[in-house]
Amino acid sequence: MPTEINVITLNCWGLKYLATLRNERLAEIGKRIANASPVPQIVGLQECWTQQDYQAIRAATKHILPHGKFYHSGIFGESSMFRYPLNGRPTAFFRGDWFVGKGVACARICFGPELKDVVEVFTTHLHAPYETEPHDSYICHRTAQAWEIAKLMRGAAERGHLVLGLGDFNMIPLSLAHRLISTHAPVRDAWRLLHPDSSIGAAIDSVEKARHRPIPTADYNILENGATCDSVLNTWRWSKDQQKRLGPNRPTITIPGDRPDPKAKRLDYIFASTGANPSDPKKGGWIISTAKVGMMERHPVFQCSLSDHFSVEATLVHSSNVKVAASKSEDEDNAVHNGVYLQSPAGSEIVLDGVAHQLNNNAPEFLPIQTYDEILAMIHKYQRRERHQRRFRLGNFATSFVICIGCLIAVWWSPRNFVSFLLMLLSSLGLGLGVIDGLIGGLFVGSEIRALKEFEWEICNAREAAGGEAHSLFQEGVQDW
Repeated sequence: MPTEINVITLNCWGLKYLATLRNERLAEIGKRIANASPVPQIVGLQECWTQQDYQAIRAATKHILPHGKFYHSGIFGESSMFRYPLNGRPTAFFRGDWFVGKGVACARICFGPELKDVVEVFTTHLHAPYETEPHDSYICHRTAQAWEIAKLMRGAAERGHLVLGLGDFNMIPLSLAHRLISTHAPVRDAWRLLHPDSSIGAAIDSVEKARHRPIPTADYNILENGATCDSVLNTWRWSKDQQKRLGPNRPTITIPGDRPDPKAKRLDYIFASTGANPSDPKKGGWIISTAKVGMMERHPVFQCSLSDHFSVEATLVHSSNVKVAASKSEDEDNAVHNGVYLQSPAGSEIVLDGVAHQLNNNAPEFLPIQTYDEILAMIHKYQRRERHQRRFRLGNFATSFVICIGCLIAVWWSPRNFVSFLLMLLSSLGLGLGVIDGLIGGLFVGSEIRALKEFEWEICNAREAAGGEAHSLFQEGVQDW
């Protein structure tokens, strides 16, 4: 069994046709992973869209990562990924969340000889926020997605396996989605566990302003707040004029670490369980030893950041190995007294305290009742919106059909050929748009209403299990209209 497990997660920003210098950047990402220290055993990448980029990364890392898988996602067709029931809208084609078919890439990795020596890895990319909470129109989607991945991680932990949840969760610490995952899955946010006083949003966000902290510097955001997105150190967040100054054979632009960094925030996470068996505490479990922000070095030729996100990198160590190291230092007390070694300031005791703190999971099993009520109110609000959308789009389809018939009839009395052409064009375009609206209203919105009903039912159950009174469903049946 390994003494430690090193993990990396990174949003590569590898969107085909859209991401600048995609091939060059992702090839370099593969080289950085291959030369990472410590050597990673588990790497989860998001937005690595093309086989070409995937194969380039695999070729660079196969000597340290012998196994890998490219998960084929998309709204059409089947995939081994777990697909989120709620995931954007087809009408927002310019955003793309719905079309890429977001979900959870799941993998099981054996790391030891025993049956339970398995780590289940869940890599995901939640729906992007396009407004700040609570005004984000997709907050219901992202909350439902957080609920789904929490269920997957909880199931893996109940099987007695070590659990890792990696990815770009598009949420800030202690947000609703973050609290759902941390409470309903027996996992810990690696960064917040080691940095409990780290920021809970960008310095310009209202939740962080309420803490009355000074504007952090770029270095402080990296070292203490774990900011992976919107950092002033990331060249893809610079203005277009600044970006044009980068490139081959151009002077290097250096950003000082003490520059104020008010927009940086943490959106990328590593969640980990302990893998401990409550019935056999002597076996111990996995603790988070270190966590850091990585992949900050720029491309050696183009001088740009490797992605619009930085990576999160963490090391898990088994508590049995930590205890052995501590007992060994106790055996060497005589050597310390004799001056053979310099005495450290009670380092082993700090480590032991950290082990006990991480293995003793005293986190509440449920959220406050008010939080479940907040989620239910959010679901009901979104249900009303979707029923309105369904009526509107099916009404558009019916109207376009009537207009189409009217135009075809009008052709019979058309005085000139060009008028007939215009009537036929209006008929065809109108019917085409109406059919699209009809398909969206009849198929997509209908499936979304049913997914919302399932989500509502599960939240009601969790609310009742948390000690709340039985919460009657907003509507027992599914009201399509």
